[in-house]
Amino acid sequence: MTDESSDSTAGDTPDGSGEPNAESAGYRTDGGAVDDVALDPWGSSTVSDYRKLFEQFGIEAFDQMVDRLDDPHYLMRRGVIFGHRNYRDVAAAMAEGEPFAALSGFMPTGDPHIGHKLVFDEIIWHQQQGGDAYALIADLEAHSARGLTWEEIDEHARDYILSLLALGFDPEDGRLYRQSTNREVQDLAFELGIEANFSELQAIYDFDGETDVSHMQSVVTQMADILYPQLDGPKPTVIPVGPDQDPHIRLSRDLAARVQYFGVTEAYASFEADDAERALIADAYDRLAERHPDETIRCSDAANLLEGEREPGATDVAATTLDSTITMLKEAGKEPLRPRVRIVDRNATEEAFEAFIEAVDGEKRVYDEHIDTFDLSREEAEALSREVAIDHGGYGFLAPTSIYHRFMTGLTGGKMSSSIPASHISLLDDPEDGYDKVKSATTGGRETAEEQRELGGEADECPVYELYAYLLAGDDDEFAKEVYDECVGGERLCGDCKEQAARLMEEFLEDHQEKRAEWEEHLDELDISFDVAEHR
Repeated sequence: MTDESSDSTAGDTPDGSGEPNAESAGYRTDGGAVDDVALDPWGSSTVSDYRKLFEQFGIEAFDQMVDRLDDPHYLMRRGVIFGHRNYRDVAAAMAEGEPFAALSGFMPTGDPHIGHKLVFDEIIWHQQQGGDAYALIADLEAHSARGLTWEEIDEHARDYILSLLALGFDPEDGRLYRQSTNREVQDLAFELGIEANFSELQAIYDFDGETDVSHMQSVVTQMADILYPQLDGPKPTVIPVGPDQDPHIRLSRDLAARVQYFGVTEAYASFEADDAERALIADAYDRLAERHPDETIRCSDAANLLEGEREPGATDVAATTLDSTITMLKEAGKEPLRPRVRIVDRNATEEAFEAFIEAVDGEKRVYDEHIDTFDLSREEAEALSREVAIDHGGYGFLAPTSIYHRFMTGLTGGKMSSSIPASHISLLDDPEDGYDKVKSATTGGRETAEEQRELGGEADECPVYELYAYLLAGDDDEFAKEVYDECVGGERLCGDCKEQAARLMEEFLEDHQEKRAEWEEHLDELDISFDVAEHR
């Protein structure tokens, strides 16, 4: 969940060398080229094919979300933000003027650079759209997972916060904090840790016997960070991250469900069924209801229907699921088969469970560990379960949502890394150094100017074009598109393009650092500490 680096690959250049890659840096929102994907929150993950994330990890493409937003950020319009997990809930809250939140964290292991600016911008934009904005310094993670001293962390934390403020974060209308000084986060992490175990962390993060306990604890702390905006009440919360941080998002969504007093699902009979079995029962019910609209449908009727579709001798997973479903339906016999919403007691106190029974209006069936309601929709039951839980000392977390942005390409080709100064531009770089780095950058141009004019440049593989699309063009889509079209059309040569980008970068850094200097005079007024080392 913490943003630390931006990694990717780069293209060729008429004034340099290197093999071009297939990553798209332009306006495509389908993800780019085809390759394998590996996600590691603490590694140097690269993603050559963002589309693989849709299939392998269940991330949804963001392009259809853009039309739902009144004024989408340019990173959304240009496909830099390419994927999401259930962002529609945040978009709906935004449109309806309902509460929502945005949070992301920053591991202070070096200078903030232009790759981090993507996340800064996403947090600030959501704040400007009316969201509760949270930005945290993941100092416990930096200390445990990276081994930084507290003195180093204090220095870097100050730099990250200054750049965030200079870019437009409003501290009076948002929350800044450090993991190490936020007791609410630490207490929540302790509670969440009860629902996680080593085997799970090992499977998700490849931890082994050499992984220290503090590193594992930092993971649970990040889960608490992600859910922290909902401690004062449930609301859609978006976590802007790079795709390498998706393991954190998936675990946080699981833990948000596990700590609930109640689980809400759909059912058709008194017995329990898993998702695959429930799908078969639902399909059988729908078909029987269509054939016999005025008759009571019984479990035995569905069993007979499904048994007639059994393939003799089949032993695959589908056949096994069908067999178990038929068995359950037969055992239920003449019990009516009726759609209902089921509220399952997960962690509820006896008092909370009794209160839920009383709160459910209309027809219901009460069992030892669950309640079936026939009049509430699933959405109504979920809202009621959160309300009862909160009233009785429990949590009402909604599953956190997330948006994913592409990694930025290193200026020298390969990954953009904080440990390779020439590959990135620090937000603290002297503006003239920023100019020089852009002028020295790899591009997606052809070998010669003649080839460039004849064949056009390869803007989709150019880290300099990325600078325009991700940063230098700002909100001006026409300018970004003009640069792209002139490049691929052969009208724009790399030397002139880099000169223009270098000047714009120099201007950006000058402006940014002036604003940092203005904010530096007001850091003591913020409710965040920059001298943790002194108290350890």
